[in-house]
Amino acid sequence: MQFVVISLDGNDGEAIERRAKYRPAHIEYGEKMRQAGTMWYGAALTDGNGNMNGSMILVNFPSRKELDKWLEEEPYVLGEVWKDIKVYPANVRDPWQYSQSKDWFERLA
Repeated sequence: MQFVVISLDGNDGEAIERRAKYRPAHIEYGEKMRQAGTMWYGAALTDGNGNMNGSMILVNFPSRKELDKWLEEEPYVLGEVWKDIKVYPANVRDPWQYSQSKDWFERLA
């Protein structure tokens, strides 16, 4: 089952620093998920000034139970970076199309 996870960071004075502190662990954990096939795509959300203030992740888990287990281990949850997490069941049509080769993206730059 695919899910779209939209997570917004806290908006307190330490939110940007918290995200920076936990970002390396979040990226490392995400890479393991990508290699396992559970994370298909992710993006940082940004405010009007380009500061990261949330995340969008497209994941694939056998059930919501496994997704919830991931959230219990996710560094941004453990580090209290994400304060508002919304999960939406999704159905990705032709999932092999969601990503292109690196060369394809570099041609767009």
